[in-house]
Amino acid sequence: MSGVLAAAGPLGKPLPLGIVVGAIAVAVLSAVSDSSTLFNLTSAAVAVVFMQSYGLITGRAGVISLCQLSFAAIGAWVVGWANTADVPGGLYVWLLLGGLAAVVAGLLIGLPALRLRGVNLAVATFAFAIALDVVFGGLNYPGQDSGDYVQRPDLFDTDQAYFVFCAIVAGLIFVGLYFLDRSRLGGALVEIRHSERAAAAHGISVTRGKLAAFALSAFVAGIGGGLMAGQLSVVSAANFSAIASVSMFAIALFVGTNNAEGAIAGGLLGAFMPVIIDSIGIPQDLAALLFGVGAVQVLRLGMSQTDLVRTQYRRKQAAKVPPIAAPPVSVFPRPKPVRQPRKGPPALEVRNLRVQFGNLVAVDDVNLVLPRGQIVGLVGPNGAGKSTLINTVTGFTSRYTGKVLLDGKGIDHLPAHQRARAGVRRSFQQLRVPTSISVGMFLQVAAGKTLTDRETDEQLRLFGLPPAATPMEAVDVATRRLLEVAGLAAGRPPVLLLDEPAAGHSSDETRLLVERITEIPERFDTSLLLVEHDIELVRATCDQVVVLDFGRVIASGPPARVLSDPAVIAAYLGDATH
Repeated sequence: MSGVLAAAGPLGKPLPLGIVVGAIAVAVLSAVSDSSTLFNLTSAAVAVVFMQSYGLITGRAGVISLCQLSFAAIGAWVVGWANTADVPGGLYVWLLLGGLAAVVAGLLIGLPALRLRGVNLAVATFAFAIALDVVFGGLNYPGQDSGDYVQRPDLFDTDQAYFVFCAIVAGLIFVGLYFLDRSRLGGALVEIRHSERAAAAHGISVTRGKLAAFALSAFVAGIGGGLMAGQLSVVSAANFSAIASVSMFAIALFVGTNNAEGAIAGGLLGAFMPVIIDSIGIPQDLAALLFGVGAVQVLRLGMSQTDLVRTQYRRKQAAKVPPIAAPPVSVFPRPKPVRQPRKGPPALEVRNLRVQFGNLVAVDDVNLVLPRGQIVGLVGPNGAGKSTLINTVTGFTSRYTGKVLLDGKGIDHLPAHQRARAGVRRSFQQLRVPTSISVGMFLQVAAGKTLTDRETDEQLRLFGLPPAATPMEAVDVATRRLLEVAGLAAGRPPVLLLDEPAAGHSSDETRLLVERITEIPERFDTSLLLVEHDIELVRATCDQVVVLDFGRVIASGPPARVLSDPAVIAAYLGDATH
């Protein structure tokens, strides 16, 4: 179901080659096919557009939508109305009007669906599809009674030419999706699908991202409905039933329509499978059941058929890429640089912070100051409240008392993604890096801004990371953690909170991480709050250390003094550590 941003066409071939191959295939098929085959090919081209719609909403954004054909019905209705009203511009303009009308419906269903997930969201979208079935079932489509059939453009008025026209429209949408996948919005949609919390931590509005996915997918579906109206001349509600929408969803989920080859395969299956099923005498309901079983298998494995093929291909390609040489690092541990606090209010200040879950007080009246240009370590045993404190500071815990100030200004009223945009960025203890995008794309997503190719390459070399085009699946867990730190630093936020960034690192990787973390304040003008269990890493990087135990601060100050405090040692470190 995940979008593959590193691939341009089938198995990563360049976009121009995909266009040339597609154009040749369409030209040949249109020239050699009889009228019956042309009709089915046109139906396949229209179905490809529907599949692209599913690829947008489910494949890229991870939102289950069972009402895409309802958006298509709206597009078809608008095209029929525009035809009877003789709206200027012909089918070219009518298709756009139908798509825009579907966008309105997409936003209307998207807004209430934002609070829903999984099965609840599926039920909500299916309910919308059923409701629209009832509405359109009681209405005749424009031109249905009068016989005022949809007029095709003069250049594409024959069945042969109209197939070419539908293929051109599908091809233009493929080009649009190609550039979407390589944009920040495309990266944001994939990260929303992978982890909404990580997306918010990178400054991405999950609400706006999902609404954008609903709007774009509805627009594409509306165009598909208009194309069907042009193919059939006049349509009815039966062409866009809720059951048909569910069947198409099952096909889309099975083949993986977020990939170009998956959308094409899904369109061909949607158009030709009923013909093949009829020819061999198998009931149509059985075919839908088989696709449903295949979709369930995809949900279990988390990967469609085309995703599986692409994964295998990328792994083979990644194996051919020589590893990049890491920059030289000093022997660990090393004397850390002497950093003096800069003038002005603290980069981050926490005042009297208290977080309570029922009878459990996770953070109890904590005061913490992160001076400008310094690194402060936040340490303590498991369950001390470190992650809860970070979640609260970054906006992922809303019920708390106390104050959180960024550069002297309160940010308690801001949700997580707006705090990230204001300059409070974070990593997660549990790795939240999408595996379906390239190294370079994730670097930009984590940075929260567009980086030039030069900036991207320099940042990757600085942190000893693979080239930008490397698929994430070819990168090990430790390197992904380092990549997240590199991306966050590249955004130059005023405050960066790192939650156990050294987890899973080897000693060599830890030495490199220490080098880069100590450089972040000066190189990126960023102050760091570092949560880490590796005490030697804390000694080598931090200017100050704050110790939490049972949600309370039990010590704070320079690392040498705090980490040798008998009370701190007795609380959680143990004599063997020193």
